[in-house]
Amino acid sequence: MNQERFNAYRIMWIFVFFDLPTETAEERREASLFRKRLLKNGFGMFQYSIYTRHCPSAEHAEKHVAQVRKILPDKGSVVITQFTDRQFGAMVVHSGRQRIAPPEQNKYQQLQFF
Repeated sequence: MNQERFNAYRIMWIFVFFDLPTETAEERREASLFRKRLLKNGFGMFQYSIYTRHCPSAEHAEKHVAQVRKILPDKGSVVITQFTDRQFGAMVVHSGRQRIAPPEQNKYQQLQFF
């Protein structure tokens, strides 16, 4: 099997950062619907307005970025970015003053069968 397929520089993480208006009931409904659609598309909540998704390759990530573009709300700010698995692993996360492992980092394991 090709080792390049499981390379930490090819495996990607998609991050969706958003700041959506929630002043009216309709805006709150839109924001909630956007979050639910992200979850339905395989994203997990990293922080309240940051969702992530693990992808085995850049090509796979592009398909999911296109899906997010289709569900963008009419108002608010949404940023979509990608990081390699290596970059994601280098992230420093703290809970209070205590350093912790990045959420979901160890959730996905690549298995190789001979």
